[in-house]
Amino acid sequence: MTDTGEFLTTDVSDGIATVTMNRPPLNVLNNAMMEEFNAVLERVTADTDLAAIVIRATGKVFSAGVDVADHTVEKVGDMIRMFHGIFRKLAATDALTIAAVQGAALGGGNELACFCDIVLASDRAKFGQPEVQVGVFPPVAACVLPPQIGIKKAVELTALGATIGADEALRIGLVNQVYPCEEFEAKVDGYLDNIRKLSRPVVRLAKKATMLAAREGILSHLERAERLYLDELMKLSDAQEGIAAFMEKRPPVWRHG
Repeated sequence: MTDTGEFLTTDVSDGIATVTMNRPPLNVLNNAMMEEFNAVLERVTADTDLAAIVIRATGKVFSAGVDVADHTVEKVGDMIRMFHGIFRKLAATDALTIAAVQGAALGGGNELACFCDIVLASDRAKFGQPEVQVGVFPPVAACVLPPQIGIKKAVELTALGATIGADEALRIGLVNQVYPCEEFEAKVDGYLDNIRKLSRPVVRLAKKATMLAAREGILSHLERAERLYLDELMKLSDAQEGIAAFMEKRPPVWRHG
């Protein structure tokens, strides 16, 4: 069964749901796309017969993240609610969540990828959190990166805006597998074929058992990071300056306050 929306195509077949982002050229997540994403996940996560939910993307870029225009004071509350709604739905499902990252995953795109249980990457993929360069920080990455890759590397990505290649991401544990670009689609399909050979309820229970403690911790951390973002970060003049500078295509002038 295939359903095509404005920004997403959803295919459910043989116990695996594949959600493909299609907003060329960069698959930037604006509020309308995130609203559609939430609706799709609401539907597929309700299907208890699924072994896995796969997130893919068309084009050369997985996703360049959330639209900076939606970070303004007027829009940020709705943006956070819709964006974090995606992760709360992913966190609640017992199906495996898998990101197939064929190109750059930056900002919210990296958060979407690394939040998944399994990340399959092309050797051309890049991963990064450049939010600090426009005066904000990534709440989701702040929650999930420390247990995945350790505090030191997590701080480099979230507080310094570092970007790393697929091989480095594999080395530090951010991704599970790296495949040659020219073989990527076939390798991902082979990986999914191995999941199809397993009992779906057993896969779901195995994930549930593994995630019992981590799921609770992630959701609690996300709520606290969300409050820091909305109640403290968005009151800084530097946050407003960074967003304005990006929109006006000029270097930011920080006031450090």
